[in-house]
Amino acid sequence: MTQQPVRTEPAPSPHARPAPVAARAHRPGATLAVTSAATTVALMNYTAPMTTLPDVSASLGTPAAAQAWLLNGTPLGLAVLLLVAGSLADDYGRRRLFLLGTLGLGLTTALGALATSTLGFTLARVGQGAASAAILATSLGLLVGAYPVGHARIRAMGVWGAFVSAGIALGPLLASSLGTVDWRLTYLALGVGALVTAALAFRVLTESRAPRAGRPDLAGAAVLGLAMTALLTALTLGRDGWLRTPVGLLLLTALALTPVFAAVERRAAAPLIDLALFRSRAFLASAAGGLFTGLAVIGLFSYLPTLLQHALSLSALDSAWLFLLWSGTSFVTALQSRRLAGRVAARHQLAAGFLLHGLAVLPLLGTLTGGSGSASTQVWLRLVPALIVAGIGSGLLNAALPRLAVESVPPERAAMGSGANNTARYLGSSAGVAVTIAVATTPSGADAAVLVSAGTALAATVGVLLLRER
Repeated sequence: MTQQPVRTEPAPSPHARPAPVAARAHRPGATLAVTSAATTVALMNYTAPMTTLPDVSASLGTPAAAQAWLLNGTPLGLAVLLLVAGSLADDYGRRRLFLLGTLGLGLTTALGALATSTLGFTLARVGQGAASAAILATSLGLLVGAYPVGHARIRAMGVWGAFVSAGIALGPLLASSLGTVDWRLTYLALGVGALVTAALAFRVLTESRAPRAGRPDLAGAAVLGLAMTALLTALTLGRDGWLRTPVGLLLLTALALTPVFAAVERRAAAPLIDLALFRSRAFLASAAGGLFTGLAVIGLFSYLPTLLQHALSLSALDSAWLFLLWSGTSFVTALQSRRLAGRVAARHQLAAGFLLHGLAVLPLLGTLTGGSGSASTQVWLRLVPALIVAGIGSGLLNAALPRLAVESVPPERAAMGSGANNTARYLGSSAGVAVTIAVATTPSGADAAVLVSAGTALAATVGVLLLRER
């Protein structure tokens, strides 16, 4: 028998990188379940004050002029940090940032439950928004890593979007149910939910990232944070008078920082957002869809339970059940909209959602100018179908937005695309809530707020349709 020569491997170079350790296999179903659960908790926290705003305001001694802060604290934290969170997640690990977000949400909701002043509660809400930003920005990136391109990913995006609607639906219901005992119990329950989700995420999620060359864009993050804070503070303060000096200075500050941010991003080796994406009509449609969803839909429906309580003399729990007609329909529609994948483009689905919302809210005219006791049969016959049809429109939006956010950017930048889309959504919602409260408290009242929402939605329908790819 011929002896085979012995093969010797060359000694490894002292400068060679170690072989990468094999990552745990992705568990798509578990990833979808955990990210959807965390998203639901984050959105429940977001919508919790909607039905309990009068009780929370009375407990904290919040004047009418400052009530917008109780609703806008979380959108402020979301809008300021979503884009930053998305970019950091792509570079340093989506699982890592997701875990930080769920743990942070558990801590800040507990702080909200312990707050004894309007300022303390608002700061806790800002912290909840920052933690929620980490959850929302990383969820889509984790799903992109777990699901290959194709129908399975589109289905997963539809399910995730449905749980956005589920969180919106369940938040007011939980808050009004526990609020009959003490509104603080809501935030304790949500804190526990966030911590349980963090424990599950630690066990089942697989790390994914898309590292780039260059240092973190800390300068861009700082400029963007200052600009967003100035803008959203101005929008919240503006309800007490848009011509006041502080409001004007804040708006000018936000305007001046915008070109500074663009200049920083052009020079950054690893920018928070690739400015070249703004030449893509798909990316513009994603950003515009998020912005107008906040302005037209979230802005009105964040304050709608309060309007219903006043107009129809409903309790917080009754208004939450009525609100469920809209949010529950939105959940079912978003869950079923995955069947539209491959048949209807995400942009057309957005346009249909905006159109349905704009037409559906018009019958609300005259039904929210109450204070006169229980509603007549005619009012209910207008109110119930309006909420259901508006819910269908909202469900189409919630399912289309994550699809478009991921499809409009390179696959390795999925978390950044999600961050950009959600930044636009919650920037719009902050502006929408401030405008809705400001308009609803004028002599023309709720009807004017409904008209603003409907007009904005119909304008968004036209705008999204015009942003078609050449």
